Amino acid sequence: MAKITAFGTYVPERILDNKYFEEIVDTNDEWIVSRTGIHTRHVAAKNEFTSNLAIKAIKNLQERSGKSIADVDYIIVATTTPDQPMPNVASRIQFKLDIQNAGCNDVYAACAGFVYGLQLGNGLVESGFYKKVLVVGAESLSRATDYSDRTTCLLFGDGAGAVMIEPGANEFMAFNSGTSGEYGQDLYLSHDKDSINGVAINPNGMIVQNGRQVFKWAVGNIPIKIKELIARANLTMDDIDLIIPHSANLRILEAISKELDYPMERIPESISDNGNTSSASIPLAIEKAMKDGRLTKGKTILTIGFGGGLTFAGAVLKWNL
Repeated sequence: MAKITAFGTYVPERILDNKYFEEIVDTNDEWIVSRTGIHTRHVAAKNEFTSNLAIKAIKNLQERSGKSIADVDYIIVATTTPDQPMPNVASRIQFKLDIQNAGCNDVYAACAGFVYGLQLGNGLVESGFYKKVLVVGAESLSRATDYSDRTTCLLFGDGAGAVMIEPGANEFMAFNSGTSGEYGQDLYLSHDKDSINGVAINPNGMIVQNGRQVFKWAVGNIPIKIKELIARANLTMDDIDLIIPHSANLRILEAISKELDYPMERIPESISDNGNTSSASIPLAIEKAMKDGRLTKGKTILTIGFGGGLTFAGAVLKWNL
């Protein structure tokens, strides 16, 4: 059995508000808010990389919980924006925090990555072979954003969240996951040298997104997967205190709310203040819900991430922090 025993987050100090984008592309605050719900997003400094954001989230976890990380024996990092392709971000964390005996692995599942990390962390602890697992969702998406592309540059922000998973009373009640790989072409990030038969996949190496198709897929599929996950946990919708999806776009969350007939006030989001932070968006939404009092010890929550792949991963758990 496994449980979350500590939690922490971090967002960079620099903030980009909507006025910033009015000055670089053809848009305005009203247009951005009406279509995305975003007011501000945090972006990393020039010398601040994904591993730096992750480390600050882990340090926040330590400060809040008082837990040592010296005996962590596995680190999982969910990210689409690693410092570099190799070594992985988890290895950079292990080195910079001087964690001596930890396996290190990055999960590359975009906006579903953090929940995939929860699933893997739970499995490692449940196996009995690992006792203390750090799961981190961290992104520096500003480095992969084309600020000349009006359709995507408004969306993305940077941040990180971390949890510790240890043996304990079984907190995780159900998981699900799946992928519709045929839609991979609708949301992708390639290095500028990547090519197929000599033809560049994405010459500028920035995020490319077909927003309409991603919206359609998410609204058409995620409510169904949420219902399936609740049934798998032998619960009903009334048993779920909060649904915390990936904060891709506030309009997607509103459409999911309507499809499920589930109130928006019970769907915490991080999009309005942080933009779309991919694998960091769920922990940042958890942070917001803890601060405003919606998420307290003993609540039953459902988290579900969805994005590049197009893939999704969900979890139902008791929140005991």
